[in-house]
Amino acid sequence: MRRAKLPKHLTALTAVFAGAAAALAPGATAQAVAIKKTKGTKEMAVAAGDDTYTSSSRKTASFGTEDKLVAGKVGNDVKTSFLKFTVAAGTDVQDAKLLLSALGKPTGKVTVSRVLDNTWTEGKLSAANAPKVGLPIASVSPKSSDTSLAFDLSSEVYGPGTYSFAISATAPIKFQSAENKAKGGPELTFLTSAAISDAVKSAASGAAPKAGTNCVTNAKLVPSCNILWGGAAGGFTDAPRDLALKDWEKLSGRTATIFHQYHKGNEPFPTKAEIAMTNDPAKPRVLLENWKIAYGSNWAKVAKGEQDARIDAFAKRAKAYGKKFFLVLNHEPENDVVAKRGSGWEAKDFAAMYRHTILRLRAQGVTNVVNVMAYMGNEKWMAQSWWKDLYPGNDVVDWVGLDSYVSVEKGYYHFGDFGDILDRAPKGGVGFYDWAVAKAPGKPFMLAEWGGYHRVGKYADKDAVYNDVLPELAKRPAIKAIVHFDTKKDDQGDRDISINSTPASLAAFKKLAANPVFNVKIG
Repeated sequence: MRRAKLPKHLTALTAVFAGAAAALAPGATAQAVAIKKTKGTKEMAVAAGDDTYTSSSRKTASFGTEDKLVAGKVGNDVKTSFLKFTVAAGTDVQDAKLLLSALGKPTGKVTVSRVLDNTWTEGKLSAANAPKVGLPIASVSPKSSDTSLAFDLSSEVYGPGTYSFAISATAPIKFQSAENKAKGGPELTFLTSAAISDAVKSAASGAAPKAGTNCVTNAKLVPSCNILWGGAAGGFTDAPRDLALKDWEKLSGRTATIFHQYHKGNEPFPTKAEIAMTNDPAKPRVLLENWKIAYGSNWAKVAKGEQDARIDAFAKRAKAYGKKFFLVLNHEPENDVVAKRGSGWEAKDFAAMYRHTILRLRAQGVTNVVNVMAYMGNEKWMAQSWWKDLYPGNDVVDWVGLDSYVSVEKGYYHFGDFGDILDRAPKGGVGFYDWAVAKAPGKPFMLAEWGGYHRVGKYADKDAVYNDVLPELAKRPAIKAIVHFDTKKDDQGDRDISINSTPASLAAFKKLAANPVFNVKIG
């Protein structure tokens, strides 16, 4: 349902935008946009590019040309409305809200949920082919006198990209669609500091995220713009990790702003070599320290305080180091879970261990640790009943992280592109990225490990994966850091995750690394 008429209060700049929209790529459809200055920011409204609804009793019927949207149950017929919005590349997004114009006297509860596939179109959508609906994002219980319903989507809509939503209701309700010429249809509104001309130019230039300038990290190491670039090299070899990373940096052509290291138990860290890597003024770096604190013990014992001496010793070293750094507690905990009561390795024990450790570090006066909850995120684990119990709580998590890889061998396990790393989901569930931004709204997202692989000796180019990185990042604005893990052989000795296994792979990776979107200064 396209070509919505703008409400009267948003018509002033329509002509301005129409002229600027001529800069869009051929065939592109300009969204309805208007801007209003509010204390240094601008208000933007994006009309739905597609909107329609489905009917459970008329499974193959399409309602894309209707002048109304319907949600709720009428008898045995369940109706669900679907909306799609596109926010132009390069647009900064704050305080996003969905506005719906109600028809009649609304009652009951109205819920907005994320739709997991943006490829649908209003002309073809029906109950028979409708995309999967993810977790609920927001809901309201309107008064019968309400003519407009507003849903806070600030935790879901972070920046540029295409967003699809489903509207469900506990009682039948109707809304204006984009085809209703009198008042217009659904709108996504938000505040932005990006000029409309910049957004239009970015939309014309392609799908890659727009690179900002003078980007710097804050107290939680979140960049004010752009994306942190990191690396871990020399894995599963005897090579010193600092030297391996320097070699990798030369090979890739960019300094790894994040230097990823691994420790366990009572190992003292940051080490002298790690500290030296962060003291290089010509190549500024920040540490990402991975610590299996329960090594030689178990999660339950750590949570009970039996490793407090280990925590306190680390606290002293962290404070002495002084600089901000990332800390991952027991990355990929899914692999270590023993789902047996009393094992000490249950998912709930992990969450308790995590909480105890972070809270004790805070009590010891550690203020320079920025913690990352790093999952494996494999669909096998996400389907386990205990998986949800791993999360320790938003109050003790600074960043949500993911370690995930993709095969470049067609037909081999987890073959796909960069987007597949982020979208793997259990049967009937949501992909990891969508789960993370709903579970921890507003928190930055880190790919703490990523890479493309082929089996050792089964050479295949990785350029398709590397070329897919920027377009996929543009769709997922919560991602603020990506850290490549590089090795010729993984822990099983059968997968090559190196960037230079073929000439085409290295060329594509160097091109990716050179993009200015990864220019960030450590604050």
